[in-house]
Amino acid sequence: MADAADAISMARFRAHDLAVTTKADTTHVTDADRAVEQRIRDMLQAERPDDAIFGEEFGSTGDAERQWIIDPIDGTAHYLRGAPIWATLIALVVDHHPVVGVVSAPALGGRWWAAQGQGAWTDVAKPRQIHVSKVRELSDAVLSYNAIQGWDGAGRIDDLVALQRDVWRARSYGDAWSYMLLAEGTIDAVAEFDLKPYDMAALVPVIEEAGGTFTSIGGQLGPWHGSALASNGALHEQLLSRLAR
Repeated sequence: MADAADAISMARFRAHDLAVTTKADTTHVTDADRAVEQRIRDMLQAERPDDAIFGEEFGSTGDAERQWIIDPIDGTAHYLRGAPIWATLIALVVDHHPVVGVVSAPALGGRWWAAQGQGAWTDVAKPRQIHVSKVRELSDAVLSYNAIQGWDGAGRIDDLVALQRDVWRARSYGDAWSYMLLAEGTIDAVAEFDLKPYDMAALVPVIEEAGGTFTSIGGQLGPWHGSALASNGALHEQLLSRLAR
């Protein structure tokens, strides 16, 4: 499914005739978003017809314990401007818990995947298992806060400024890529607001299987609570103590 998605998204990336419209929630959608999700849905319908599907562009279909959650192009704003920081996110959720996650970022030349109990991996041609960092002190940590608008909308700008004073470096690497940098041990934590389940579901298995921890900023497990706090695990309680309300 990731291969099929990459073929469609790369064919339309930076295309002069890319069709862009604005959805009711004021976010953008391109013809590539819709084409990628439709292709994945068609493949699932053929191979797993009894499974439910929830996608960003076409909503929910089916009612089953097994549910596929799809974000066809996470980072559409980057995609439509020609920046390479975007990815297709595919997750399998069983009984409300994400057990398989695939993050495919063809413009970055990267793909990451994980399944429960089987580790987290990258590099399709020569698979390599990945692990989070061992940083234990916030003063040594690198944080990605992603979109400052999300913190502002949540009324948490002061918390973000205070947290940036506690860490070694804070940057906005952006969207799913931040979490994959965390899974590879390049950075140590990611925190952001204003998220939907399809923004997060595929990330959870990759982070957890790499040895990290994924909760909401309030400490709730899973991708269901509108925010994300992901870390290498060693830093998680320190971060929660500064951010949870």
